[in-house]
Amino acid sequence: MAILKILKYPDPILKKAAAPVESVTVETSRLIEDMVETMYRAPGVGLAAPQVGVSRRIIVLDPDHENPGKNLLKLINPEILHAEGEVMWEEGCLSVVDFTVEIKRAANVRVVALNEKEKEVSIDAEGLLAVALQHEIDHLNGKLIIDYVSRLKRDLYSRRLKKMSRGGKPQPENARLMI
Repeated sequence: MAILKILKYPDPILKKAAAPVESVTVETSRLIEDMVETMYRAPGVGLAAPQVGVSRRIIVLDPDHENPGKNLLKLINPEILHAEGEVMWEEGCLSVVDFTVEIKRAANVRVVALNEKEKEVSIDAEGLLAVALQHEIDHLNGKLIIDYVSRLKRDLYSRRLKKMSRGGKPQPENARLMI
C-alpha cells in the first residue's frame, strides 16, 4: 500500500465530475487500499478518488476513528437513493486546507453502491456517516465545501492561499479530523 498525495483546492481535478467505474480490476483494488491508507494517515473520516487525482467514482469512509477498520466502507459508484430531514454540520475537508463551514445536509440518507467485490450494498445512515457520505459523493460530482459559501468568502480564502504560497510558508495543516 502507498500513501497518495491529496490534491488541494483549487486543483482543477477536484471540480470535475468523476466517471463511473466499469469493473473492479486489480488496479482498482490497489487504488482503494491506497486510499484507505491515505485516509487514515491524513487523518480523515473519508476520501474520494478525485482527491488523490483519480477521476473515478470511488470513496472510502470510516466514521469510527476510535476503532479504525471496524466500520470501514469502500464504495464504488455510490448514489444517494433517499434523503430526508435536515441537519447543520460544521465540515472540514482534506482538500480545502484550514477552512471549515456549516453546511445544511440531509439528516438521513440511503446510499446504494458496489463493494470491492462488485456486490450491491445498501447503507442507511444518520449522523456523521450520513454527512460523510454526502460530503464524499459531492466530491464525485465536482463539488467542494467551499462551493457552499458566498463568492466573497471563496475569494477571501483564495487570496489567503495565494498569500501563504507567496510567503513561502507551508500551508498550515489542520490537526482536527477532516471528512
